[in-house]
Amino acid sequence: MRTHKIAAIPGDGIGKEVIPAGLTVLQTLQERCGDFALQVEHFPWGTEYYHQTGLMMPEDGLDVLKPFDAIYFGAVGDPNVPDHLTLWGLRLKMCQGFDQYANVRPTRILPGIQSPLRMANRGDLDWVIVRENSEGEYAGHGGRAHRGHPEEVATEVSIFTRAGVTRIMRFAYELARSRPRKLLSIVTKSNAQRHGMVMWDEIAAEVGREFPDVETDKMLVDAMTTRMVGKPKSLDTIVATNLHADILSDLAAALAGSMGIAPTANLNPERKYPSMFEPIHGSAFDIMGKGIANPIGSFWTAVMMLEHLGEFAAAKRLMAAVEHVTQTAELPADLGGKATTAEITDAVCRAIA
Repeated sequence: MRTHKIAAIPGDGIGKEVIPAGLTVLQTLQERCGDFALQVEHFPWGTEYYHQTGLMMPEDGLDVLKPFDAIYFGAVGDPNVPDHLTLWGLRLKMCQGFDQYANVRPTRILPGIQSPLRMANRGDLDWVIVRENSEGEYAGHGGRAHRGHPEEVATEVSIFTRAGVTRIMRFAYELARSRPRKLLSIVTKSNAQRHGMVMWDEIAAEVGREFPDVETDKMLVDAMTTRMVGKPKSLDTIVATNLHADILSDLAAALAGSMGIAPTANLNPERKYPSMFEPIHGSAFDIMGKGIANPIGSFWTAVMMLEHLGEFAAAKRLMAAVEHVTQTAELPADLGGKATTAEITDAVCRAIA
């Protein structure tokens, strides 16, 4: 039997609700399939751990996680701890420490879910956003000086390297080539950011010559927001910088129905390190502990994790179960229904079984 080692880190907020829901579904799935097993180890890292130790994760946390095949992560953030401490202390520490440079965010309208776009139907919005995940605007370079004085200054330096841009462009082109439309939209802001983003454009064109079968177009990031809303059928695969794709993918999730359904894969494509899989909705403190968090994003994230692990039949079965539930069962509150986290989880488990 094929066995995969999974590190489960629920983290904060509703992560503590949707990751256990995802693990319940995965347990049902492996019992139903019978040809693979997940060895799950749980890690209580996050702001609760921070309040106890002063750290979001142990100093040797990356060494602890390195032997795992994948990381199943919930969310990070606490209203009583500054966001830059929680984010950099856990999530970004794993992303950068494990060189998870390709962030992949698929978006489509699932059966039974209504897009807020007036005329959008299933198939009209079916995108994959590729986010450069290791440098750019979130490189972490910069600093502050003269704190508290009138001349206080803060710098936040965007870092673009030829190696970093080349590898994300090649990843995006290969992904676009694997999809039926073979269409890649390259997001930029080189009219205003005349150094790093101009290099971004130049390298995109260089890499593109290796993929003559992939159709490409280039869009300024502000224009891309209007295209996503006004002409969703014109898009397929999208590649953008760390900041730009972060914003665009949240818009994409909202256009598909809710942030609660959207998955993410933070990939180290060379598999030198474990990749990390997480729903994109964040900690959502306003609904934490109420039992109404939408677990669909964590289920779709589990689908991506299974695909990464090579369990394609299981991934297909789980996605089919999710789509059956969204089409036939009561939806959670963020999608206009009244179903609880537990009810959605039970429904997906029944569909799998």
